[in-house]
Amino acid sequence: MPTHRIAIIGAGPGGLTCARILQQHGITAAVYDLDTSPAARDQGGTLDMHPGSGQHALREAGLWDDFLAQARPEGQQMRLVSRDGRILFDAIPPEADTAEGNPEIDRGQLRDLLLGSLEPDTVRWGHKLTRAEPLGNGTHRLRFAGGTSTDADLVIGADGAWSQVRPLLSDATPLYTGVTFVETGLNDADTRHPRLAALTGHGTMMALHDNQGFVAQRNSGGHIRVYVGMRTAQDWHQQAGLDLTDTTAVREALLKKFIGWSPDLLGFITATDTGYTNRPLFALPVPHTWTHAPGVTLLGDAAHLMSPFSGMGANLAMLDGADLAHALIESPTIDDAICAYETVLLPRSIGAAEGAAEGINSAFSPDSAAQTLAHMAQHH
Repeated sequence: MPTHRIAIIGAGPGGLTCARILQQHGITAAVYDLDTSPAARDQGGTLDMHPGSGQHALREAGLWDDFLAQARPEGQQMRLVSRDGRILFDAIPPEADTAEGNPEIDRGQLRDLLLGSLEPDTVRWGHKLTRAEPLGNGTHRLRFAGGTSTDADLVIGADGAWSQVRPLLSDATPLYTGVTFVETGLNDADTRHPRLAALTGHGTMMALHDNQGFVAQRNSGGHIRVYVGMRTAQDWHQQAGLDLTDTTAVREALLKKFIGWSPDLLGFITATDTGYTNRPLFALPVPHTWTHAPGVTLLGDAAHLMSPFSGMGANLAMLDGADLAHALIESPTIDDAICAYETVLLPRSIGAAEGAAEGINSAFSPDSAAQTLAHMAQHH
C-alpha cells in the first residue's frame, strides 16, 4: 500500500495494537488521545488474555514474551461465593506454564507494554477530537479541542464507548444496561485486609444474589479492585438524594441495599481504601452494524461496546486492531482493506455482544447465583 495518512483516534489496547503492527510493516500511523499523558488517569482493573484474540494479537505484535514476563497465570482463579459467605465454586488454575489458559495482566501494564513498543511521538497526547469533517474521496479533516486540525486518508475510531468517530458511520449510542457498579478498592490487601484477601483468592471472586452482588479482582501490587453491583435506576443516587462525593453517605446507602449479606462480604464496602466511584454500565444496541463508508472505520468499544460480563472487550479490541492492520498491509487500497476488515468484524461483534448481554442478564437476575454456578461449572 502506498503511503497514506492514517489517524487512529484513541490510545487504548485496540488502537495501539493496530499502530504497532502497522509500524512493524513500515506503515506510519498517528495515534491521537484526549489524555494529556499516559499517566493522566487510572486505566482500570485486570484483564484475562484469551488465546484466540488478545494472545493472538500480542503474538502478531511481537510482544508475547514481554507479556509473559508480566502476566499473572494465578489470576485465572474463579470463585463463586453465596450471599452468606460460603464458597460454592472454586476453579483454581493448574500449576502450568504462563502460556496456557487465559493469564491476567493489569490494564495499565498492558497499555504501557503497547506504548513502549511504538516509535517515539507515535501518540499525540492532549488531542481531544471534537469533530470529523468528510472532505470527499474518503479523506477527513479532524478538528481537536484548542483549535488544531489535521487531515487523514483513513480515520480509525478506537475512541471507546462515547466515540466521536462513530457518528460518521452510525446513529447508535450506548444504552444503560440496567446495572450499576460502585467501584472501590483495597490496598496492600494481604497485610491490611487478610480476611477479604483470603475470600477473594488469587483471581476473581463473585458473590451474586437476586439482582445484586460483589465482584472482587486481584490486581498486581497487592491491590484488590472491588465492584459492588446492583440492578437499579441509572440515577439511583439522585433518587436517594445522595452526594456521590460524600464517602460516608455512599457507604451507608450501600450497606442499606445489602442488608442480610455476610459480614465478610459487607467488608468489601466498609474497608475501602479508595473511596467509591459510581459506574453505570452501558452497551451499544445489538446488533450494531453500519453501511461501509470510505476512509473511516471503528474498532473496540467504538464498534461493539458490551458489558464486562463477556470478558471479551479488550480481547476483541486487540483482535480488531490486529485484523485491521493486516487488512491494510495486504490490501491494494484503503477501501479494500476496510471492506475486508468489516466483513470479519461485524458478524464477530454481534455474536460477542449477544453473549455479553446474556451474561449480565444472568448475573443480575432473581436467580443469579444458580445461573452463574451453572455457567461456571460448564466452562471450568
